[in-house]
Amino acid sequence: MNRTKDYIGLHLNIFLFSFTSVFSKCASIQYSRGGLENPLLYLYLFLMLANCGVYAIMWQRVIKKFDLSTAYANRSVYLIWSQLWAVIIFKENLTWNNIVGLVIVLIGVVMVQENEE
Repeated sequence: MNRTKDYIGLHLNIFLFSFTSVFSKCASIQYSRGGLENPLLYLYLFLMLANCGVYAIMWQRVIKKFDLSTAYANRSVYLIWSQLWAVIIFKENLTWNNIVGLVIVLIGVVMVQENEE
């Protein structure tokens, strides 16, 4: 049960980090709309940096509980969350190449997971 809690913490941290790409994309959109005078640009830049700060602190606490290779292999799940946000929030297209890439990432995570046990 303790190991399950550790993995939940690891993946919640990765989930949190995935919002960095959302805030970054939002900042880029705001820059395109209004340049450096756009106040929303600075809001999203602040959210992006704050999110990275919280993630960095939490990441240091989480990786103490895992082999580094396991933690970083699981971190690649970030790509899945980022793709999900791209489709849901930004209405981007999900291509077959994206799906194949995400499946390869998942297979890699599972393989590392099986070797850890």
